[in-house]
Amino acid sequence: MRQRPPRSNDQDMYNNLESGRGGGRNGRNNNGMSSHEANTSIMESQNNDRISELSDQVARLKGLTLDIGNEVQEQNNLLDGMGDSFGNVGDMLTGSLARMGIMLERGGAKHMCYLVGFVVFVMVFLYWLVR
Repeated sequence: MRQRPPRSNDQDMYNNLESGRGGGRNGRNNNGMSSHEANTSIMESQNNDRISELSDQVARLKGLTLDIGNEVQEQNNLLDGMGDSFGNVGDMLTGSLARMGIMLERGGAKHMCYLVGFVVFVMVFLYWLVR
Protein backbone atom coordinates (compact mmCIF):
# COMPACT_ATOMS: atom_id res chain seq x y z
CA MET A 1 0.00 0.00 0.00
CA ARG A 2 1.48 3.36 -0.88
CA GLN A 3 1.83 6.03 1.73
CA ARG A 4 0.96 9.60 1.06
CA PRO A 5 3.63 12.18 1.75
CA PRO A 6 2.88 14.26 4.84
CA ARG A 7 1.41 17.69 4.35
CA SER A 8 3.67 20.67 4.94
CA ASN A 9 1.68 21.77 8.02
CA ASP A 10 2.04 18.30 9.52
CA GLN A 11 5.76 18.31 8.74
CA ASP A 12 6.20 21.71 10.39
CA MET A 13 4.36 20.51 13.48
CA TYR A 14 6.52 17.39 13.65
CA ASN A 15 9.69 19.44 13.25
CA ASN A 16 8.59 21.83 15.98
CA LEU A 17 7.67 18.97 18.29
CA GLU A 18 10.89 17.04 17.68
CA SER A 19 13.16 20.04 18.06
CA GLY A 20 11.45 21.21 21.22
CA ARG A 21 10.19 24.37 19.60
CA GLY A 22 6.58 24.07 20.52
CA GLY A 23 6.06 27.61 19.42
CA GLY A 24 5.29 29.40 22.64
CA ARG A 25 5.65 29.50 26.37
CA ASN A 26 5.00 26.54 28.62
CA GLY A 27 5.24 23.99 25.75
CA ARG A 28 2.34 25.49 23.81
CA ASN A 29 2.39 26.31 20.11
CA ASN A 30 0.92 29.37 18.38
CA ASN A 31 -2.58 27.86 18.42
CA GLY A 32 -2.54 27.46 22.18
CA MET A 33 -2.19 23.66 22.00
CA SER A 34 0.33 21.64 23.97
CA SER A 35 2.69 19.35 22.10
CA HIS A 36 0.67 16.33 23.27
CA GLU A 37 -2.57 17.87 21.99
CA ALA A 38 -0.91 18.74 18.66
CA ASN A 39 0.44 15.21 18.32
CA THR A 40 -2.99 13.77 19.15
CA SER A 41 -4.63 16.07 16.63
CA ILE A 42 -2.17 15.06 13.91
CA MET A 43 -2.64 11.37 14.64
CA GLU A 44 -6.43 11.72 14.60
CA SER A 45 -6.39 13.52 11.24
CA GLN A 46 -4.09 10.86 9.76
CA ASN A 47 -6.31 8.10 11.14
CA ASN A 48 -9.40 9.78 9.68
CA ASP A 49 -7.68 10.04 6.28
CA ARG A 50 -6.72 6.38 6.38
CA ILE A 51 -10.22 5.37 7.48
CA SER A 52 -11.73 7.22 4.52
CA GLU A 53 -9.21 5.54 2.16
CA LEU A 54 -10.07 2.14 3.60
CA SER A 55 -13.81 2.77 3.27
CA ASP A 56 -13.29 3.76 -0.38
CA GLN A 57 -11.33 0.57 -1.00
CA VAL A 58 -13.96 -1.53 0.76
CA ALA A 59 -16.67 0.08 -1.39
CA ARG A 60 -14.70 -0.71 -4.55
CA LEU A 61 -14.15 -4.31 -3.43
CA LYS A 62 -17.84 -4.68 -2.63
CA GLY A 63 -18.76 -3.44 -6.09
CA LEU A 64 -16.23 -5.81 -7.63
CA THR A 65 -17.53 -8.81 -5.71
CA LEU A 66 -21.11 -7.94 -6.70
CA ASP A 67 -20.04 -7.73 -10.35
CA ILE A 68 -18.24 -11.08 -10.06
CA GLY A 69 -21.34 -12.63 -8.47
CA ASN A 70 -23.54 -11.34 -11.30
CA GLU A 71 -21.11 -12.63 -13.91
CA VAL A 72 -21.00 -16.06 -12.25
CA GLN A 73 -24.81 -16.19 -12.20
CA GLU A 74 -24.98 -15.30 -15.91
CA GLN A 75 -22.35 -17.94 -16.74
CA ASN A 76 -24.25 -20.57 -14.75
CA ASN A 77 -27.45 -19.74 -16.63
CA LEU A 78 -25.58 -19.98 -19.95
CA LEU A 79 -24.06 -23.34 -18.98
CA ASP A 80 -27.45 -24.68 -17.88
CA GLY A 81 -28.91 -23.65 -21.24
CA MET A 82 -26.03 -25.29 -23.10
CA GLY A 83 -26.45 -28.49 -21.07
CA ASP A 84 -30.14 -28.63 -22.00
CA SER A 85 -29.30 -28.01 -25.67
CA PHE A 86 -26.68 -30.76 -25.71
CA GLY A 87 -29.14 -33.10 -24.03
CA ASN A 88 -31.68 -32.41 -26.79
CA VAL A 89 -29.05 -32.96 -29.49
CA GLY A 90 -28.05 -36.25 -27.87
CA ASP A 91 -31.68 -37.38 -27.89
CA MET A 92 -32.00 -36.43 -31.56
CA LEU A 93 -28.84 -38.37 -32.47
CA THR A 94 -30.05 -41.41 -30.55
CA GLY A 95 -33.35 -41.30 -32.42
CA SER A 96 -31.58 -40.87 -35.77
CA LEU A 97 -29.29 -43.81 -35.12
CA ALA A 98 -32.26 -45.96 -34.13
CA ARG A 99 -34.10 -45.05 -37.34
CA MET A 100 -30.97 -45.72 -39.37
CA GLY A 101 -30.61 -49.14 -37.76
CA ILE A 102 -34.23 -49.94 -38.63
CA MET A 103 -33.68 -48.75 -42.20
CA LEU A 104 -30.56 -50.89 -42.60
CA GLU A 105 -32.37 -53.96 -41.31
CA ARG A 106 -35.20 -53.51 -43.78
CA GLY A 107 -33.58 -52.06 -46.88
CA GLY A 108 -30.40 -53.97 -47.36
CA ALA A 109 -27.49 -52.90 -49.56
CA LYS A 110 -29.33 -50.41 -51.77
CA HIS A 111 -30.08 -48.05 -48.88
CA MET A 112 -26.56 -48.47 -47.53
CA CYS A 113 -25.12 -47.31 -50.87
CA TYR A 114 -27.39 -44.25 -50.82
CA LEU A 115 -26.32 -43.49 -47.27
CA VAL A 116 -22.59 -43.79 -48.05
CA GLY A 117 -23.02 -41.64 -51.16
CA PHE A 118 -24.87 -38.98 -49.19
CA VAL A 119 -22.19 -38.90 -46.47
CA VAL A 120 -19.42 -38.59 -49.08
CA PHE A 121 -21.33 -35.79 -50.83
CA VAL A 122 -21.79 -33.89 -47.56
CA MET A 123 -18.10 -34.25 -46.67
CA VAL A 124 -16.99 -33.00 -50.10
CA PHE A 125 -19.44 -30.10 -49.91
CA LEU A 126 -18.18 -29.10 -46.44
CA TYR A 127 -14.59 -29.34 -47.60
CA TRP A 128 -15.42 -27.09 -50.54
CA LEU A 129 -17.12 -24.53 -48.23
CA VAL A 130 -14.21 -24.42 -45.78
CA ARG A 131 -11.57 -24.10 -48.46
